[in-house]
Amino acid sequence: MILLQNVRDGKPTKQIESKLAEVSQEELNADLNTEPEKKAFWLNIYNAYVQILLLDKPDLFEDRNSWFGYNFFSSPQVTIAGKELSFDTIEHGIIRHSKIKLSMGYWDKWFPSDYEVMFRWEEVDPRVHFALNCGAKACPYIAIYDPERVEEQLDISSKQYLEKTTEYDADKDKVKVNALMSWFRADFGGKSGAVEMLKKYEIIPQDADPSVSFLEYDWTLELDNYKDI
Repeated sequence: MILLQNVRDGKPTKQIESKLAEVSQEELNADLNTEPEKKAFWLNIYNAYVQILLLDKPDLFEDRNSWFGYNFFSSPQVTIAGKELSFDTIEHGIIRHSKIKLSMGYWDKWFPSDYEVMFRWEEVDPRVHFALNCGAKACPYIAIYDPERVEEQLDISSKQYLEKTTEYDADKDKVKVNALMSWFRADFGGKSGAVEMLKKYEIIPQDADPSVSFLEYDWTLELDNYKDI
């Protein structure tokens, strides 16, 4: 929480970054002994370091699709508890419970690292997709997650993002939803699960049964996109 708060406020972060890098895995694991604590910690870590790196060097974002050499998402560049992590490892390994990145959520890693197993939680929570901000304009707002409120906050973030991104045509019985629901389809329970989530957050009527399609994602770089929740 403190790291992301400092990033938002434009305060120094190097001392906090050093402490996060040097803490032992055993000590960090002891501090994160509940699912809400793990969720809040790793969501805040991901969002904070994306901002830290891109505010310093925005051009890094241009290398997000590289197959060779540096890649903003897959190259290790965040050190937590002595382990250098990539954003992909944080997102897909820890936050998404050791999922294979390009499998739409249908495949788990066969041999997840001990580090992932130590810090992940029991199952995938699809709401995390509406809490992670990778620096793109189409990403959800950045919120500072509190372990005591993270479940409530994730509901708020999900409703806000779905309201912002969903296009529902009642006359044609069609709905266009955000690309995240396509990329990570299994996390949401497929198209039917996406529809149920839209109903849960009152984005579409409870008796609706629309066909589902997906919107394009705007990858324009947009930083400092914060919101209090």
